[in-house]
Amino acid sequence: MTTRTLLTLAAMALAVGAASARPVTYQPHDETIPAALADAGGGVVVAHCATCHSLDYITTQPRGKGAQFWRDEVTKMVNVYHAPVAPDDAAAVADTLAQRFGTG
Repeated sequence: MTTRTLLTLAAMALAVGAASARPVTYQPHDETIPAALADAGGGVVVAHCATCHSLDYITTQPRGKGAQFWRDEVTKMVNVYHAPVAPDDAAAVADTLAQRFGTG
């Protein structure tokens, strides 16, 4: 076979595959809010953090890291991962996390 024939066959195969492709759908599971975040005070964390990752990710972080650790983590989420959190909300999230998980 010539190169042109191979390219034609490859293009046809791609066209057939594209025509029969179906969109992929993903249904996230319903997440249970951990007890440490289930009250009204934890709502700011749930509202801003659960949009990007599991709340269990937060509750399994090492304890005793202190307030600065949580401020740095929230700052990283906003600046590096572009979490859509306003500065006042970011401060409230960091304060809540420090209060609930910052001690050993």
